Amino acid sequence: MAAHDDAGEFIDSDFQRAGYLTPTTASTTGPLPNRPPTREEIEAMVSEKQIKLAELKRAQEELERERAGLEELRRRQIEFHTGREEMRVNLTRGLGLLEEAEVTARRDAEQMARQLEEFRDALSKVQAINEHVWSQENVSMELARASTTIENARMEWNAARLKFPILSTAPAPTTEAAQKLTGNPLAADFLQLCKMGFAFNWPLVLLGLGIFLLLLLRH
Repeated sequence: MAAHDDAGEFIDSDFQRAGYLTPTTASTTGPLPNRPPTREEIEAMVSEKQIKLAELKRAQEELERERAGLEELRRRQIEFHTGREEMRVNLTRGLGLLEEAEVTARRDAEQMARQLEEFRDALSKVQAINEHVWSQENVSMELARASTTIENARMEWNAARLKFPILSTAPAPTTEAAQKLTGNPLAADFLQLCKMGFAFNWPLVLLGLGIFLLLLLRH
């Protein structure tokens, strides 16, 4: 009974769970479980959180760099696929157009080569006509033959003009023809100057004529 009445040995279990121990008991059982943290502990926790935040920031920056790299890679892949498809279409179309143009140009060149030969042959036949060697006996026959040659050459020329538009271009006039068309340039200039002088001076002429008539009437 005396053992239960000893105050030094009696410890309330509720006080133990709440953490209210006597200094003697606290010193023997360790630190209080529910005590507030000290300043040093708070500074340590703040430092730890700052370190974690810095690590998270570095991780975020690294992720941003990786994301930017992936975005650039995706953009380049899109440009690659788009450019490849564009060039595939353009080159395929270009090949078709150039092949068609090549065939047309080769055909035109072949036709032009044949036409050149026909022109040379027709020109040689026209130049071979020499009326000075005709006689009275064969002039009618030679004239008919020459006319046929000229007509065949004309037909050849007209047919070629339809195939080659460049043949329809009018030749530039020669110097003599240009002078005939324009006339004497000095005479044209003098006439033009006379017209301009009359246009500028006709009021003066009329004024002088009026003064002359007025003086004549007074006399």
